[in-house]
Amino acid sequence: MRMGFDKQFLKLENKSNVELLIEKLSPLFNDFIIVTNKPNEYDDEKIKYEKIKLVSDEIKDKGPLSGIHIGLKESKSKYAYLIACDMPIVNLDYIRYMMALLKIKESDAVVTEDRIGIEPFNAFYSRDLYKVIELYLNNDKIDIKTLLQTVNTTYIPHKKALKMSPDWSMFLNLNTKEDLEKYERSQSR
Repeated sequence: MRMGFDKQFLKLENKSNVELLIEKLSPLFNDFIIVTNKPNEYDDEKIKYEKIKLVSDEIKDKGPLSGIHIGLKESKSKYAYLIACDMPIVNLDYIRYMMALLKIKESDAVVTEDRIGIEPFNAFYSRDLYKVIELYLNNDKIDIKTLLQTVNTTYIPHKKALKMSPDWSMFLNLNTKEDLEKYERSQSR
């Protein structure tokens, strides 16, 4: 069974997971973009940070790639780090590792391979990709994996990522109530 509510408003530790992610990522990043199709549900009491911009999908009903598109289009940086609102664990060392790869390789994206594909979030994308994504979406294509195969993507091998996150927790998504309960139990130990 899925969550039963909008995951962008997921509460952990008496705060929204979005707030917690911003706190955890603040040592590395100064500006944050929240992609939401419910911007009116974010108010000053929920989000208490100055450097946050709320944006909504420009190209509607095309799934997660629409969010990536507008996030990149609104970014001021050459590269944007993307994480999903239902991913509670941040691995700053891994993010620094990806940032170092970008300095060496000048890729369009840095994503991690998993056992059967890729992890499209907890990844970096070039701001310039928004133009490519726009064309892609306007041709009714929505698959992120296929898109990344058409651009200069650096793939971090699954085995390398496992060394930095042996339990793969940095890619944990809280998709169901059971996932949430399991995560909360693991944090209370």
